[in-house]
Amino acid sequence: MSTSNNLVPLSICVLTVSDSRTPDNDTSGDWLVQALQAEGHRLAARALLPDNRYLLRAQVSQWIADEDVDGIIVTGGTGFTGRDSTPEALLPLLDKEMPGFGELFRAISFEEIGTSSLQSRAFAGVANATFLFCLPGSTSACRTAWEKIIRSQLDSRTGPCNLAALRPRLKE
Repeated sequence: MSTSNNLVPLSICVLTVSDSRTPDNDTSGDWLVQALQAEGHRLAARALLPDNRYLLRAQVSQWIADEDVDGIIVTGGTGFTGRDSTPEALLPLLDKEMPGFGELFRAISFEEIGTSSLQSRAFAGVANATFLFCLPGSTSACRTAWEKIIRSQLDSRTGPCNLAALRPRLKE
């Protein structure tokens, strides 16, 4: 079922969180940029930052404050190692959490990687009418999240409802 025949393109930022990746080997960030552009969305900005909760919070806060940014996809920093701090950095910024995203992501991941899916602290929510999706750092996890959840929810033609169509009402 479709809500409209025309895609409403969104402006989306991509942030890679990693102490080891560089612009030359950021396969997850590269994949997300290609995927969102292939669907007709615009890349508003892109960054690669180390696992530092204050740098993450500062960058994402800047994007959240920008009225031209519709969504942010973060890859990395959602695991359990000592430096993984994406949830601690970004959950405090959310106006509303979207618990179903993390639950659904882990359920889908279970089918792909079994009980290793419990190690994911992937989450999503809304801040200042901006969607925020925080994914694991692996390219396969980004592909799973995008192809099985995010792509259709950011597509204004997806029915019976989608996040893209909801965006104008988030500040009511």
